[in-house]
Amino acid sequence: MNFKKVDLSFQSSLADYPEAKVVIFSAPMDITTSFRPGTRFAGNAVRVDSIGIEWYSPYRNQSLKEVPTVDIGDLDLPIGDVEASLEVLYQTAKQILSDGKKPMMIGGEHLVTYPVVKAMKEKYPDLCLIHLDAHTDLRDEFLGRVLSHATVIKRCHDLLGDERIYQFGIRSGDKEEFEWAESGHTELHRYDLNGLEETVKKIKSRPVYITIDLDVLDPSIFPGTGTPEPGGITYKELLKAFDLFSQLTHIVGADLVELSPMLDASGASTAVAGKSLREMVLLLHQ
Repeated sequence: MNFKKVDLSFQSSLADYPEAKVVIFSAPMDITTSFRPGTRFAGNAVRVDSIGIEWYSPYRNQSLKEVPTVDIGDLDLPIGDVEASLEVLYQTAKQILSDGKKPMMIGGEHLVTYPVVKAMKEKYPDLCLIHLDAHTDLRDEFLGRVLSHATVIKRCHDLLGDERIYQFGIRSGDKEEFEWAESGHTELHRYDLNGLEETVKKIKSRPVYITIDLDVLDPSIFPGTGTPEPGGITYKELLKAFDLFSQLTHIVGADLVELSPMLDASGASTAVAGKSLREMVLLLHQ
């Protein structure tokens, strides 16, 4: 694969691929979305909106101008073909890792996390996963599919096993999913981010991949998503999570998923996603 900076880049992405430490790319896929589609448009919506985002983060006390980042744009995924799309994502992540860089993915439906975690596990056998979401995503199959946005964390568990997955903000799912998680398969924290500080201390020096389904936020803050769930966290709570993530010493990659920009005509959800991307890129550079 020959990756290069795209003309329409997230505003801060000034580096060319060879010199970049962090590689932004987007996964325009919402094939298995079961309610309201539109996440395939998230990447470029965030890029266009980034003109209004300050490069300096007062939370990290750092500017995106100071860190070598490249944006290689939307991946060319075969529309309607789940397995082939996941293979493109897997090969992309594998190449980025092979080149000694860190992937920062913009979803796309949450299933796009699975192939990236697969590539991560191959490079980092003791990988841990921090998962912020409204939904358990622990079904073994959904609507006849074993590969679905509703099964993605179960598929990641197939790769990682017990005591590797830490879930926060969870407030929606089948009873059986909660029971399966709470029987020791994942460490599931209901409703909010309580317990995140302890988790960070426990896995501080291990390789960690962070996946953030932005519907972990309350719909009053982030309505532009396919399956909004009332009772979510505030953006200030998410910023607190970023502060805690900064204590991790080996963040190896991350993603932000499930923005459907056209579902929020105000543009506020896209702005939230863009600001969150800025913070995550800086965390990957620490």
